[in-house]
Amino acid sequence: MSGLSSVEHGSDAPRVVFPRQYNAAHDLIERNLRAGRADKPAFIDDCGSYSFGELARRVNRFASSLASLGLRAEDRIMVCMLDTIDWPVAFLGAIKAGVVPVAVNTLLKPQDYEYMLRDSRARVLFVSRALLPAFEGLQGKIPSLERVIVSDSPSDAGASRDAFSALLENASDEFEAAQTVADEPCFWLYSSGSTGAPKGTVHVHSSLIETAELYAGPVLAIGEGDLVFSAAKLFFAYGLGNGLTFPLAFGATALLMAERPTPDSVFRRLKAEQPAAVAGRKPTVFFGVPTLFAAMLASPAFAARGELGLRVCASAGEALPEQIGARFTELTGVEILDGIGSTEMLHIFLSNLPGEVRYGTTGKAVPGYSLKLLGDDGKPVTAGEIGDLYICGPSAAVMYWNQREKTRATFQGKWTMSGDKYAVDADGYYVYAGRSDDMLKVSGQYVSPFEVESAIQTHPAVLEAAVVGRTDADELVKPQAFVVLKNASDASEALAAELKSHVKAKLASFKYPRWIEFVEELPKTATGKIQRFRLRA
Repeated sequence: MSGLSSVEHGSDAPRVVFPRQYNAAHDLIERNLRAGRADKPAFIDDCGSYSFGELARRVNRFASSLASLGLRAEDRIMVCMLDTIDWPVAFLGAIKAGVVPVAVNTLLKPQDYEYMLRDSRARVLFVSRALLPAFEGLQGKIPSLERVIVSDSPSDAGASRDAFSALLENASDEFEAAQTVADEPCFWLYSSGSTGAPKGTVHVHSSLIETAELYAGPVLAIGEGDLVFSAAKLFFAYGLGNGLTFPLAFGATALLMAERPTPDSVFRRLKAEQPAAVAGRKPTVFFGVPTLFAAMLASPAFAARGELGLRVCASAGEALPEQIGARFTELTGVEILDGIGSTEMLHIFLSNLPGEVRYGTTGKAVPGYSLKLLGDDGKPVTAGEIGDLYICGPSAAVMYWNQREKTRATFQGKWTMSGDKYAVDADGYYVYAGRSDDMLKVSGQYVSPFEVESAIQTHPAVLEAAVVGRTDADELVKPQAFVVLKNASDASEALAAELKSHVKAKLASFKYPRWIEFVEELPKTATGKIQRFRLRA
């Protein structure tokens, strides 16, 4: 197969052109080999460095091995692995073979995996040994699951040579990419399922490069000289772009981290203290989430300005509170480009731009995407008015697997309903107002939980806050705040009263929280999104 994507540059956004016969994995790897990068590091994980040439060989070996497992084009496999070199090898190898990888969250419970295996009918599971206990007993319980292949790391006790490593060892270095087309299903990602059963979101082959050419190139200016590090894992739509698609699309090097992202683990890598294969190179592009940025700022390990090599950071998952972004830039001199993406759109479609950052907003539409805000009556809202956000762009998924009504509700012709509420200010910046199902109607007026949370978080004693609706004695809805303090011992009725006054001084009086409850932590999804439905319960 020789078909690679190309980019046409016009007066507006770049337009990605695809041949009818197109394979995303072939494109992402072949473009680097043709550019002479065979010996350049593509990925660095905790165990070593892997060149683009080595990646190509491993991907070919994985792709050729799938036939020995009885897999054919359009069959599905499940990938539940930690962020090591084996993850991109399995994901890209399956795609190159025309097999559809279903990438799933590594932080879920056995019942979640059972649901996803049954729903996807994946025939083979590829799983890291550390995650294997969550799948115990499922192979015999689910008729469609035929094999379980285990990925070992060198530190695994009882590591075997008859699993993932053996699969590659006994396969061929050569593999001709499957004759796929740009518009056919390429991979699935499951939505977080924070308000119900997760939905299998189906993306086509062209989706990956679309996100790179529309966002990573024009907005982040990623190039082959960058070392890219994403705290968000590869199984997230956000992390998949950050740690795989973007560096491969532009010949950069990606730094993978298997362990959970904490301030300590992140700073060790940002300072080039770990892993050894980094050899002093510091990441230049970093992707985080608001919760992590807040924890980093509160950490004693916070890096001094001269200790970092960053030129840009990005944030997504939830809206970035204004004071967190401003404080980070003040201390590091580096901007955080807050943006919003989704599993359905695959990556960021609305973002702040370098040199034009306005903290407290999500920026403007990424060129190549169109946005609109509709009111409850389905008509466009006026400037400053809150409305439901809809997106039109080429990276949209084609459907939710086996969920026709939800597919129709979300994917409406060329428009995708985001489930988020926004307003646009006088300068065209989008201001986040919360999830559509989280908005409160107080005294007949909409109240954005995020707006109240942001006001609470400007208090120096507060680390995090979440706001939900609660009915008072008159059965009227009023805001209630759950607050995590920097020092839990500071919790008191006096501080609660102080926080209420603090919010009243910043927002309209009807928006202040009538009740404040101090908690040790907030319930969140694996992507870091606050589960307000659990707080409401």
